[in-house]
Amino acid sequence: MSRFWKIALIVVAVLVVGAVGLRLMHKPGAEGRSQAGAPAGKPGGPGEGKNEPVPVTVEPVTVQNVPVYLTALGTVQALNTVTVSPQVGGLLMKLNFTEGQEVHKGEVLAEIDPRSLKATYDQAVARKGQDAALLATARSNLARSQDLARQGYISKQDMDTLRNTVLQYEAAVAADEASINDAKVQLGYTKVIAPITGLAGIRGVDPGNIVTASSSIVTLTEVHPINVIFPLPEQNVELVRSAQARGEPLEVAALDSAGSKVIAGQGVLKVINNQIDTSTGTFNLKAQFPNDENALFPGQFVNVRLKVNTVQGGLVIPSQAVQRGPDGDYVYLLQPDSTVKMQPVTTGQEVGDTHVMVTQGLKAGEQVVTEGQFRLKPGSKVKALKPGEVPAAPTEEELKKAAQGAKGGRGGRRG
Repeated sequence: MSRFWKIALIVVAVLVVGAVGLRLMHKPGAEGRSQAGAPAGKPGGPGEGKNEPVPVTVEPVTVQNVPVYLTALGTVQALNTVTVSPQVGGLLMKLNFTEGQEVHKGEVLAEIDPRSLKATYDQAVARKGQDAALLATARSNLARSQDLARQGYISKQDMDTLRNTVLQYEAAVAADEASINDAKVQLGYTKVIAPITGLAGIRGVDPGNIVTASSSIVTLTEVHPINVIFPLPEQNVELVRSAQARGEPLEVAALDSAGSKVIAGQGVLKVINNQIDTSTGTFNLKAQFPNDENALFPGQFVNVRLKVNTVQGGLVIPSQAVQRGPDGDYVYLLQPDSTVKMQPVTTGQEVGDTHVMVTQGLKAGEQVVTEGQFRLKPGSKVKALKPGEVPAAPTEEELKKAAQGAKGGRGGRRG
């Protein structure tokens, strides 16, 4: 192919491409697409629209008396724990208690064979009778001799001997009386008596065994009332002592392991220990509970809540209103123009499981946002709703306006 024809073909191709491009540039709708690509926020762009208020739940700052508590982990301790052992040895004949059941003070827990001690008692009684007869004889002899002594028939030395014989038998009778009492006491020990009212543990011996004074029959634990021992940090010493110095009993409650449910109330603080443990930096306290419903058991771990004060007129808000930021706690505070403000706050004592006391940053009656904070920023326009309230459904007129606005927006984009 000659060079002339090559140049001609190139020129024709250039003309065809130029014609196609010119055709596309003048195609209807291109101007609309150009407007659709306009930056947002300019007329005809998608950024044009209204700033709709954000629906949020608000609650007021309330005023109430707020109790101040100190909390700790405590251990339940029996009021008294007694290991019951026999005071005399012998054959264990009978046990009169049921393991795990409550026994009362004065009840017979066990019986030991009393026959040998009964024989000792009978011997003491017989010996007293013998010495009493001798004493009677000696007294009669002394009485008869006194008349003869006045007549000079009996010497003074014989009279002294008769008087000493009476004194000797009187002492023997007194010794016999003491022996009888001792034998009676020993015989009484053959019945093992409960020294306190408490729960019986697992028995240490079985009937038929030979027991001694070192044998353990059963352990009794007194649980009505019952104690709880718990530690507090040493920086709370003055607070607790000052509260106790006011003269009113300090209330104590025992809560479950989660710390959410009171399992025993009506407790009172009884003792503040007289020293601080230098190894832990804590001091121990003892509280006492009636435990009428047996909610507390010796050795049990419980969460302890000690009331040390009551703040009069404290400001309280729901706990969920408090947000945590890099500069501390804050809340979204509702403004008169239906916008919100990020308000720093200082929180204090928790009030139950749902509220918290605010010590700085708020005033009584102000409204704080409790739900919907994740959609907010300072200055956001909001629609305040009460707890449990939902936004009202749009009216028919509002739906029409919204549809017309959407239709106008699509026309602008299409050009």
